[in-house]
Amino acid sequence: MKEFSCHPQNSRPGCKIRRSALTRLRAYSLLASAFTAACADSKPSSDTGGDGGGTLVIATNQDPRIVFPPLIVSPQGRQVAELIYDYLAVVGPEMNTIGDAGFRPRLAESWKWSADSLSISFRINPNARWHDGSSPRASDVRFTWQVYTYPPLGSASAESLNDIDSVTVADSLTAVFWYGRRSAHQFLDATEMMILPHHVFATIPMDSLREAGVRVDPVGTGRFRFNRWARESSLEITADTANYRGRPGLSRVIWSVAPDNQTAATKLLGGEADLYSGIRPDHVAEVVRNPRLRLLTLPGMSYVFMGFNLRDPKSRQHPHPMFGSRELRRALTMAVDRASIVSSVYDTLATVALGPTVRAFPTTDTMLRQIPFDPQRASAILDSLGWVARAGDDFRRRGGKELAFEVLVSASSQPRIDMAVLIQGQLRKIGVRMRIGRIENATLRSRFSSREFDAVMWDWGYGASPDQVRQTWGGDAARSGSGLNPGAYESALFDAYVDSATAAMNPSDAKRHYTTAYQTIIDDVPAIWLAEPKTVIGLDRRIRTASMRLDAWWIDLGDWFVPKSEQILRDRISGKR
Repeated sequence: MKEFSCHPQNSRPGCKIRRSALTRLRAYSLLASAFTAACADSKPSSDTGGDGGGTLVIATNQDPRIVFPPLIVSPQGRQVAELIYDYLAVVGPEMNTIGDAGFRPRLAESWKWSADSLSISFRINPNARWHDGSSPRASDVRFTWQVYTYPPLGSASAESLNDIDSVTVADSLTAVFWYGRRSAHQFLDATEMMILPHHVFATIPMDSLREAGVRVDPVGTGRFRFNRWARESSLEITADTANYRGRPGLSRVIWSVAPDNQTAATKLLGGEADLYSGIRPDHVAEVVRNPRLRLLTLPGMSYVFMGFNLRDPKSRQHPHPMFGSRELRRALTMAVDRASIVSSVYDTLATVALGPTVRAFPTTDTMLRQIPFDPQRASAILDSLGWVARAGDDFRRRGGKELAFEVLVSASSQPRIDMAVLIQGQLRKIGVRMRIGRIENATLRSRFSSREFDAVMWDWGYGASPDQVRQTWGGDAARSGSGLNPGAYESALFDAYVDSATAAMNPSDAKRHYTTAYQTIIDDVPAIWLAEPKTVIGLDRRIRTASMRLDAWWIDLGDWFVPKSEQILRDRISGKR
């Protein structure tokens, strides 16, 4: 990670950043380049603080919604849960997920592989305690696996645990994971779950856990305890001062919920919040010139795309009347100038998406062959498919039917709205009518999961491993009613190469197989891959940070602190100073 420095180069007509703002950005970039703070600030010492003081207020434009680990649906929910609960082990900053060399202990103090590599024994740290004072046991680990994989619960993480045959208890502190086959990601699979307290849910039937998990206050072993939650307003966690991993450097962390991006940024700029990780180009200048704040950037771990529904929403057993055609999807992609769209909307805060992956992974080939921007070729393909524009018609028709569709987009996401508007204009030039349906997030999520759409502006964020692509674009996910592939893309070739990539025992083989899988799906175009946004964080200068993992900048937040000389316990939610 580096300090942010913005040098906008976009001067083309249609750029969404005003020229006056660009001028200010160029001036403020000189200030930004002078910043010297690094990703990992100095560790707290006896003269700087580390005695558990200070409050961090995080501005967010979405309520965490659910913090019960198996059912988490939002990044905010994941942030909260990963500070309250513990994994058995976590991936290190290098994000090496093959084998176990890249992992650091958490609830498990050690682990041991069997001679045949078909089981892993995890030894729970005997000093760990649940926040209610009880001691974690191996039976908690077994219970957690049972909950995550219980089909009626419908955990989105269940698919990533399919290779685990069972979890058994060797003794009170030793849980054993058993596998039917060896794979490169056995250890990752075992550490995908945040460990749950069996005693808290012991009297609740499994069929009632979905409701209970949302209702019951979270009890974990992490370095922070759950304190209070005013839904759609704020959520607060406090330091677990006797934690087995050491007292956190902060006393409190508060998520302050705003209705939209602009309001969240205003909270940061106005001093109501200390951190906001959704900084956009139009906020950069204001943050850079604010003496209280600094800007940090991380390579992005998500990608934005316009996804097509390959199945008819009205009759899901049949191909979509338009997007069931691979050649039509390719033609639409050729008509979209992705580079100019990303530059206009994000300036330098995003790159053009490569496909359903991100550049941060060492297994991503950045030279993947892309469908070129070629409007003339796009028009020729549509002509060959029978979609033609007659004299006097603005849009193409075939058999009396207009070449038209609707794309759904979140009404609260200005970048996606801006991209949709630009795509709309570019498609119009080749005779395609694209209507933009701006709807609220809850409605959009419902339409997306129920597959009631023609096209949708969406994004997927990655965790520490690229094998998540199987859950979002794999055939099993397309065929599952609750799968994360509602566009119903299915390719046996894609699935086979993803399987080979996830089974590879070394990074070079994994990269080779992933490259073939990505090239297959890029050529099949179930989506137009648009942007790979960077993570841009505005942060109060008094906050000292730890190392930041690309997919989870908050994972070591327990090591953040405020130096004693700058400690000011501020409860901005209640107005205290």
